[in-house]
Amino acid sequence: MSRTRILALLGVLAVWAAVSYGNRALDVMMPALLPTPGEVAKVLAETVQDGSLLRHVATSLGRVAVGFGVAALAALGLGLLAAMCVPVRLMVEPVIEFVRPIPPLAFLPMFLVWFGLGEGSKVAFIGYTTFFPMFVAIAAAVLRVDVTLLRAAASLGVPAALPGIIVALRLGFALALFVIVGAEFMGADAGLGHLIMEGRTFFVPAQIVMGALVLGLLGSIVNALLLAAERRLFRWREAGATS
Repeated sequence: MSRTRILALLGVLAVWAAVSYGNRALDVMMPALLPTPGEVAKVLAETVQDGSLLRHVATSLGRVAVGFGVAALAALGLGLLAAMCVPVRLMVEPVIEFVRPIPPLAFLPMFLVWFGLGEGSKVAFIGYTTFFPMFVAIAAAVLRVDVTLLRAAASLGVPAALPGIIVALRLGFALALFVIVGAEFMGADAGLGHLIMEGRTFFVPAQIVMGALVLGLLGSIVNALLLAAERRLFRWREAGATS
């Protein structure tokens, strides 16, 4: 992590501490509504010690991995096909453009009706939410490739589009983490969304903030891994351009 990013994170932490502890001193609002870094750290330590945080993280990541994985494979296959085959693109585009603007949360009750309160509804909801933006981004990335490469062979065009595909996967995973909270609000007995909802039910704001921060950390780690892969791909492209 660069020095600039570390300083930025420390700056945010300092502002949070100043506002939360200042609120305690000045009594601007109810102190419990604005947890301090110390209170969040205490809840984090307790959940790490009793093993519950690891269970919640593992449960959420398992659901995200399945839903996002299936959606990524479907988006990659259909995106490549739509980009390389005009008739397929003409058939798929109207459907995608009609369904894509509909907020996914509008369909969450229907997913619960269709798939029940178990794992199926959560995984399907994550897959549905992440598929459309990844499909659009992957198809656009392939379409930006030189048409002569696509006509020569798919094996030449796809590697040239890989950086754009990596960007699509980053977007999809971020969305998966975003919607996992809503998916786990109902019918879940574990997961970070359940942990956050539990904090709301029992009025433990520090637990809510802690769960949100853990989600942010997970997203940052995966994003960093995908960025590292993207940098390697760009080095491959630069090497190919100079050879």
